[in-house]
Amino acid sequence: MSSDTTPGAAAAAAAPIEYAAQVASPNLSSTARLSIGVDALHVDSPFAAIDVPFYTINAITTADFVVRVITDDGSYEFSALGNWCQPFHDALAEAFGQAVLRGMFVKSAPVFIANGDYSVSEPGVSLAGSAPIRVFADAVVTLPPNLAARRVPLCFATAFEPAAYQATLRVGPDEAYSYSRLGNDSAGFTAAVEGQLRALRAATLAQVSAIDPSLAPAPAAQIALLMPNGTAAPMAGLARIAPSFVRAVEAKLAASVAAVPYQAFKPASPNIWVGMRQQGDDYLLWLIVASPNGKSAAVEFAVPDTATFVYRTGGNFIEFARQLNRALEAIDFKREVVWTPDDQLVDPNWKMAIKRNSALRFVRASYVGRAIHTDGWQVAVNKLCEAR
Repeated sequence: MSSDTTPGAAAAAAAPIEYAAQVASPNLSSTARLSIGVDALHVDSPFAAIDVPFYTINAITTADFVVRVITDDGSYEFSALGNWCQPFHDALAEAFGQAVLRGMFVKSAPVFIANGDYSVSEPGVSLAGSAPIRVFADAVVTLPPNLAARRVPLCFATAFEPAAYQATLRVGPDEAYSYSRLGNDSAGFTAAVEGQLRALRAATLAQVSAIDPSLAPAPAAQIALLMPNGTAAPMAGLARIAPSFVRAVEAKLAASVAAVPYQAFKPASPNIWVGMRQQGDDYLLWLIVASPNGKSAAVEFAVPDTATFVYRTGGNFIEFARQLNRALEAIDFKREVVWTPDDQLVDPNWKMAIKRNSALRFVRASYVGRAIHTDGWQVAVNKLCEAR
């Protein structure tokens, strides 16, 4: 590693730092220059140059003055870095973490940052470690430099349990995310999470009241609890709380491009869910509609220039609807991420999202096709629902 004290050094400082290293990998074993890009690690040797895309990386570790990068294609070992071993590891982990955040579609600045321990308990998954922990307006994120990184959306949270040395965020009956050893930051973490949960509740309540101004406070609060901003809920469940709210939602649908599809779905479907999400000063409405036999589902967005998307449910519509909601929220409702075939995926953020989100992989695997809103729309939807 060399330094430049010439007058042009300041201009050159904007270029990526180059690290001299010895590389051992399935594709390259040589001395090389390493530079860290936005979406990849660049490895340049005298006889070959390769990129290691961040979406292919499964873990970054360092021990005994060696940095190891474990990827889908094998392990890369970088040695002979001298005093630059730890700085290179840290810079690579930071760039990789930023790429993970982009793959999580995180766009806002964090409201809280700390380092601490985390544990993850999901069906069939148990993980623990130490990592940067960040609270955003809509999620809590842990960023270890491996596949254990998690973004926990607050709209799906069912409980938050702060204690003296640990706080646990629960999602449904089967998921728990605990954060500990935050030191003096423990109180700040609790305050940040509780503050964002309150803000989410207030925003949802405002949306619900805007859709149906006739609602009394108690049913409005129940609906806000059942379908926080960014989620969907069964129309039948909403009707049991407040029939007027469902009528108001139906009026919004009737005034949108989803009017005709909704009228076709309503008499035929045994189960229809409706979702809402704040979009600037307005909100997005969408429908998840069970086929008569429950083996397929149609998804309709009340926005122009869209189509009806059809999926297989595996016979469990409710679980499919939940997984779809998790997937859509995770990709910021960018529907193309769901139906774009693997061989046409180009955006590294999409590839990162698919690799790291089990709900998104489930929904992509369940995708059947889409029906454009033309004169043959109803026939096309029926054929897609009957497809195996």
